[in-house]
Parts: sequence; structure tokens; C-alpha cells
Amino acid sequence: MSELEPADFERADYRTVLRRLTTLDERAATLREEAHRWHAERRVAADTAVREAAARLEDAELAVRRARRDLEHVDARAAGLWSEFVHRIGPAAERFGRTLPPASIPRQRGDRDAADYLDEVESRVKYTPPARPITFGTKLVFVLLGLAGGLLGVTGNLLVTRTGEAAGGEWQQAAPVVALLVLLCCPVLAVVTAKLIADRRGTSLDTAAVVTVLGTGLLTAGLLFSAVRFAQPG
Repeated sequence: MSELEPADFERADYRTVLRRLTTLDERAATLREEAHRWHAERRVAADTAVREAAARLEDAELAVRRARRDLEHVDARAAGLWSEFVHRIGPAAERFGRTLPPASIPRQRGDRDAADYLDEVESRVKYTPPARPITFGTKLVFVLLGLAGGLLGVTGNLLVTRTGEAAGGEWQQAAPVVALLVLLCCPVLAVVTAKLIADRRGTSLDTAAVVTVLGTGLLTAGLLFSAVRFAQPG
């Protein structure tokens, strides 16, 4: 298709100008059709882009909702583990606070997610170290506790008896019963002390250990009590 310039009117004859003018409608129709086609293509592309953006937005909103649910689940589980940790450890853990401390990003995350870290924390919180066996030194401590319990029992028995004899009256009548209770309670208190020592050292106080402490205490108390009674004059 020829281009019609103003200079063409000066050089061309009437027929040439007329022929060129008649082609303007055809050229305008072609350009109009091309413009409509370009507009339709751009509209289809815009509609496609809008649909794709809407789909991505919907996926993003769904991902946000899932992330919020996961965050709530992680926070709830972390709070439960922290509460259990504080309950198991006691006052030593309270220096970090009674409530869950703020989260921190691990230095080496790798491919692990929050659930992996929570599983590791749960295994550590619920881990109970095996009880250590009772050694010879511990057994010796239990024997000494039994001896001390028997000695304290006899000492308390004598103090209560003499106090009752000096006071006279009803206390003098009740003193033998109270003195006997003191004599028996001190070996029992030795067993309680042995239990506290065993718990502190992470050992288990089995039946043999209880028999050792209580038997030693009662035997010591009985022998000392008999010796004191035998040594007293008529």
C-alpha cells in the first residue's frame, strides 16, 4: 500500500491522486481491524493475568491461614513443654521466667522445622536418668545414719524420762510413753534422712537400704538403752 504525502499532489496527476485516495478506506479498515485485534489480545492477556493473580492471592491467603494454625499449634506445644520443664526442674528453671520465653532462631537450622525441635525438646524434658546403684560409700552413710538415729533416740529417751521424773505429776506418768516414742521415732527419722540423701544423689532407696538404716538404728537404740538400764543402780 502506497503512502500519500502532500508532495505527491504536486507531482502526481489527477488519476494517480484519485487512485491513492480510494485506497484510504481500505487502509483505515485494515488498521481498524489490527487495532481491534491488538485490543482483544491485550484484553485476553490482561484477563489471564488477573485470573492468575487472583489464584496466587487465594493460594497465599490459604498459606497464611495454614501458617497461623501451625504457629498456634507450635506455641501451644512449646508452652506445654515449658510448663512441664519448670514443673520437673523446679525453682532452678524459674530464673528464665514462669511463662514461655520468646522464641529464638537456631544458628544451624538446616532442613529441620519447628516440629523437629519440639520433638527434641520433648525427649529431653521427659528423659529420666537411670537411678545410680547404691555404692559402698552410700551404704556406709546409711549405717552411720542408723547409728546416729539410735544414739539420738536413746538420748531423747533419757532426757524425756529424767524430765518427767523431775517434773512429777501427770508428766511423770506420761513420760515413759513419750520416751518410748522418742526412742522409736529417731530411727524412723534416720530412714527419712536416708531417703532425702538418696534422692539428692539420684539413687533409689530400696528395701535393703531401708532395712539397713532402720535395723541399725533400732539395734543401736536397743543396745544403748539396755546398757543404760543395766548401768543404772537398782
